Amino acid sequence: MLAETICSAVSAAGLGIAAVTAYRKRFLTATRIAAYSLVPIGLVLTGVVEWIAGIAFKPSVWLGFGVLGLSWLLFMTTRAIERRSGTTRAERKAARAAERNEAIAPGASAPSLGAGAGATAAKPQSKPKKKQEAAAPGDDFSDIEAILKKHGI
Repeated sequence: MLAETICSAVSAAGLGIAAVTAYRKRFLTATRIAAYSLVPIGLVLTGVVEWIAGIAFKPSVWLGFGVLGLSWLLFMTTRAIERRSGTTRAERKAARAAERNEAIAPGASAPSLGAGAGATAAKPQSKPKKKQEAAAPGDDFSDIEAILKKHGI
């Protein structure tokens, strides 16, 4: 009841100020002041003020606001820790994509684990030379050598 009385008084004072402003031939400003002064009485008539007053005095509502505040605090804490670790969302996304495409070298068009069926069918297999047979155990390091050569090492 007190909130409704205060809102009505504020609206009446605002309309009085708007009337004085209109008397001074500032009609645009007077209209704007009248619009603002009608908002509190409109809130009273729609029941919003009573609803807000009912919420303000219930402990369960304050508990709900506390829980919302706690969840916001936890969310912001995790974001701050995430930023301090130096990893961004884009970096984590790139790391996940790299894990999925782990078998493919950065500049390669085919997986580095094998040439695939298409490449073996395209090249007829000739007799293996002694040099190729000797290099077979060293094939495990070909990817590493390619990376080192790429970086000029």
